[in-house]
Amino acid sequence: MVEIKLFGKWSVDGIKVSDIGLKPYINLSPRFVIKTGGRNAKSRFHKSYYNIVERLMNKLMIPGHRSKKHKLTSGRCTGKAVKVYNIVERALELVEKKTNMNPIGILVKAIENSATREEVITIEYGGAKYPKAVECAPQRRIDLTLRIMTQNSYQKSFNSKKSIEKTLADEIVFAYEKNSNSAAIQKKLEIERQADSSR
Repeated sequence: MVEIKLFGKWSVDGIKVSDIGLKPYINLSPRFVIKTGGRNAKSRFHKSYYNIVERLMNKLMIPGHRSKKHKLTSGRCTGKAVKVYNIVERALELVEKKTNMNPIGILVKAIENSATREEVITIEYGGAKYPKAVECAPQRRIDLTLRIMTQNSYQKSFNSKKSIEKTLADEIVFAYEKNSNSAAIQKKLEIERQADSSR
């Protein structure tokens, strides 16, 4: 039987998700082509059916806005899926070169390390607004992490000599190492600190 490898290079066998909360939501099913074309979009929690690498690719195409401003992200997000496919493949190659390990496993561990556990919401009581700490849903934890990773990668490559592949690879490696240079790690610590003071 032929082993299916992502991008024809990396096996997903032996990669385990150690965070129990995220385990059902990080899909590591092997695929020949990492592009489902939204076939599960009508299903509940449809993102959980997509391979985690495909979710990263989808976020690169539509990373969202920062403070309601798209100026740093929208310029490069109008390309074809093939363009994003090549960006992610080259970024994972750089991750492999830096760590000498399977980059899919590095990506999964990076997401686990930088997934926020708590958030702060604002509740209104008697005309006054109060911050309140709440637990973050597992699906949202992954979405937020991927969004911060991709937005930061685009921001660092904007008007810079560094390519998006290098900035994305750096972000993944920094998050894997729990390095404070990672924007996702910084954001996680900031949000959890705010939640801690809002209990």
